[in-house]
Amino acid sequence: MLLRYTLMGFERNYQIKYPSKQLNYFSTLHSDNRLNHWFVTGLADSEGTFTIMTDQNQKRTLGWRVQAKFQIGLHKRDLALLLQVQQFFGGIGSIGKSGNMVFYSVSSVKDLTNTIIPHFLKYPLLTQKAADFLLFKAIVDLIINKVHLTIEGLNQIINIKASMNTALSQIVKSNFSNIVPVNRALINTDNIPDPQWITGFVNGEGTFDIKIYRSKTNTGYAVQLRFRIPQHERDTKLIEVLIKYFGSGVIEKHTKFPAVTLVIVKFSHLIEKVIPFFELYSLIGIKQTDFLDWCKIAKLMTNGSHLTIEGLNLIRTIKGGMNKGRPTE
Repeated sequence: MLLRYTLMGFERNYQIKYPSKQLNYFSTLHSDNRLNHWFVTGLADSEGTFTIMTDQNQKRTLGWRVQAKFQIGLHKRDLALLLQVQQFFGGIGSIGKSGNMVFYSVSSVKDLTNTIIPHFLKYPLLTQKAADFLLFKAIVDLIINKVHLTIEGLNQIINIKASMNTALSQIVKSNFSNIVPVNRALINTDNIPDPQWITGFVNGEGTFDIKIYRSKTNTGYAVQLRFRIPQHERDTKLIEVLIKYFGSGVIEKHTKFPAVTLVIVKFSHLIEKVIPFFELYSLIGIKQTDFLDWCKIAKLMTNGSHLTIEGLNLIRTIKGGMNKGRPTE
């Protein structure tokens, strides 16, 4: 999560507006695969950001430029999924690239007002990111009404931004005294409104991985399947709701960072609950490919193949090509 926030903002030099012909071509290929509304919200809950940029610009009356941006960032292997997101929102915004990451960005006030904000009002975010969205919306409303063009309005925006996800820059702090951060809402999610939200969320944050460790078995090793969803500790309550939803799992706290992780390792629960869920509500892109490979290993374990040298070697091979081991091209 820290890496994702560090990357935000650097993609501006790589903005690419995908031509309508390419979007139409993509639409033709996936005409029956329009993304689910709750899937998009879940994906945004995991990989999206609502950002307000304030920087000095002498061409502006007050010497400051204020810009709102909604963005979803994924690994470049999931460019096709970002194109689907762009298609879902009617082709607005642009796709940008920075290193191994690709970003879908919308910064037009008109598009934010007419498309992005209405979506998240109707299909609300469930993580504490929803608080950022509410503050983001408040600033967009001020921009629409031209309030940001007055010194009073600019100060109001700075006070709101001070309570959002990213800290104020030193330049902003040094130019605006008497900054008073506004109250930030505490999001209290006590249920999952739609299973597709989970699929979208896991598409971004979840991992299907395999742990192979030394053990007193015939092969000298044991195999453990794991399903995990990491999250900032401020969303511990949401992780508890997910554990209740699946009827399985424990919460592990990170020893160095303010993070928690939902972990499900009980084999019977993975076979009876996790796998059937994602077979019914399919993941998309690379995460789906990893899930299918993970299921192959689950099947090998069900048949007892992991107890043989041949089966263990096959599992190692499959594991080696998953997640970070999967070719990037």
